[in-house]
Amino acid sequence: MSKQNNYSDKEFLIDDVLRDYSNNSKDKDLLEQISILRHDKINEPVIYMGSGTCGLGAGAGDTLEAVKKYLDEKQVSAKIVETGCIGLCAVEPIMDIQLPDYNRISFQQVTADRVNDILDSIFQLEVPQADILGQFDTPEAKEWKGVKYLHEHSFFAPQKRIVLNNCGVVDPVDIREYIARGGYKSYIKTVNEHSPLEVCDVVEKSGLRGRGGGGFPAGRKWKFANSAKSDQKYLICNADEGDPGAFMDRAVIEGDPHKLIEGMAIGAYAIGATKAYVYIRAEYPLAIKRLEIAIEQAKDYGLIGKNIFETGVDFEIKIKKGAGAFVCGEETALIHSVEGKRGMPRPRPPFPPTRGLFDKPTVVNNVETFANVPAILQNGAEWFASTGTENSKGTKVFALSGKIALTGLIEIPMGTTIREIIFDIAGGILNNQKFKAVQIGGPSGGCLTEENLDIQIDYESLVNVGAMMGSGGLVVMDEHTCMVDVAKFFMGFIQRESCGKCIPCREGTKRLLEILESITSKPNASDPTETLDRFKGMMQVEKLSKVIQDTSLCGLGQTAPNPVLSTYKRFKNEYEAHLFDRYCPARVCQNLKVYKIDVDKCTGCTLCIKKCPVDAIIGTKKSPHFIVEDKCIGCGACYEACKFDAIEVV
Repeated sequence: MSKQNNYSDKEFLIDDVLRDYSNNSKDKDLLEQISILRHDKINEPVIYMGSGTCGLGAGAGDTLEAVKKYLDEKQVSAKIVETGCIGLCAVEPIMDIQLPDYNRISFQQVTADRVNDILDSIFQLEVPQADILGQFDTPEAKEWKGVKYLHEHSFFAPQKRIVLNNCGVVDPVDIREYIARGGYKSYIKTVNEHSPLEVCDVVEKSGLRGRGGGGFPAGRKWKFANSAKSDQKYLICNADEGDPGAFMDRAVIEGDPHKLIEGMAIGAYAIGATKAYVYIRAEYPLAIKRLEIAIEQAKDYGLIGKNIFETGVDFEIKIKKGAGAFVCGEETALIHSVEGKRGMPRPRPPFPPTRGLFDKPTVVNNVETFANVPAILQNGAEWFASTGTENSKGTKVFALSGKIALTGLIEIPMGTTIREIIFDIAGGILNNQKFKAVQIGGPSGGCLTEENLDIQIDYESLVNVGAMMGSGGLVVMDEHTCMVDVAKFFMGFIQRESCGKCIPCREGTKRLLEILESITSKPNASDPTETLDRFKGMMQVEKLSKVIQDTSLCGLGQTAPNPVLSTYKRFKNEYEAHLFDRYCPARVCQNLKVYKIDVDKCTGCTLCIKKCPVDAIIGTKKSPHFIVEDKCIGCGACYEACKFDAIEVV
């Protein structure tokens, strides 16, 4: 009788993990089991549905119901697998189909009404002509003629996926599939063959730096905690992800939660911690749900608990839900929140690796940092360090959003240029508009212009031009974007999210916001000092920003003025237009919009008069109308209502 028939799936796979790391040969039954769990070999059709938050937001739930209805009505036996996001959010919902002996084939923008046609065609071994993303390269499977491979797609070809390699491919809540793809081998090998300090050495030699924004060498931080003497140590994963436009951590947890758990388990072993927390915002319900399932599976398989695989290693992990405060991205504020206190930073030193959670040594890293660790321990420090630049090794995950053709999640080697990301991977600017700027690093980062497009992505290069890596948010803007408005948006966000502990951040950001609001507001003729106040405010921007940077308590406060400083430096002409001419060149700032009626086009239909909420339009029926500028609030209701294009914005 074969081993597969003697053992349960759980015992069989754990046996695989324990034997494989020591390079013992695999028997035929083992290879067969792994092939089935990896879906390299299937006996019935498998339909994969991209069911991450982005996919569900695009209608994947309705598509999934349509698939189930089709299978029921046609009496087709098929397996349905809900995956995470593969990264190409712009073309969600994404549905893949794999038939026995054939490559898995991927389709984009599969709304519910398109399900029947696609499934009918594929089950007849015919390939629909529209909306094909590509086909996977499955071992010993037949290819679909005339269909490009997915790795050849312009979005995926330049990427090197270490953190994201399983996202959108595997079932995120099936530990067996993760193990069959090599999961937890690094962890078992680590606790059996390496001392904690050796693990720290490997991570340090790899050049892995914290991917949460600061870029501090992860191995060095781990060594500080490793050498600290304490009866209890803690590990915390920061999955709070407070930057606007950032969704990297959420996507990794939704698509591959076991990779995070394995990375955290290795990190905990390296510093001597037995307890770990995942600090995640409550606004990520799907990520939390899948992580909870993954943790329970890992416990069931003996990968979390006491005396793991009789190694004497203990490890437990808990989820701590946060309220979404931006300041909790700062590690001491996060620690306070985990302790049940208000999330507010504290002065450092002492630093968390020596005195952190509950005054015990604590290491805080983000999701992406931990997700890199299993591959580093599996393949070695030199393997990881071979990718990237001299001081920034490995890959970096970015969330692409804004005015680009292909929004989504990418993982690129350090050293890739901003131009390559925007124009090669993301497909360029939406609707062939002109590129204007890119905000990188979230609110703490800065805006870069066309002259910076050929800068390589690494920590030092970005800092040198007034930006920063941040957690990986990258927002692209076109020629129709007002940079003053962008600065005001980020400053409004920062001011709202300030914890209020230190005066420079609390009051300084408020004052910066007031200055931006004053130059984007309509002139107040009744206030004789209003014009002077605006000029005085703008004259103080740089000085005020310098004070905030130099005297704020935490890193978030110290970087708070960056959106204003970077846009003011590179788009000073736009600031001057708002200040001197009371004019928004991009015609975005609503309070500075001036509406006029072309008397040659106006028919006197009175529709604009009826729509104006402040009675700022005068005129009689069938005669040209006029807008009273002093009364107009710039709402645009008349512009939207006019059917004769008689109203224009000047």
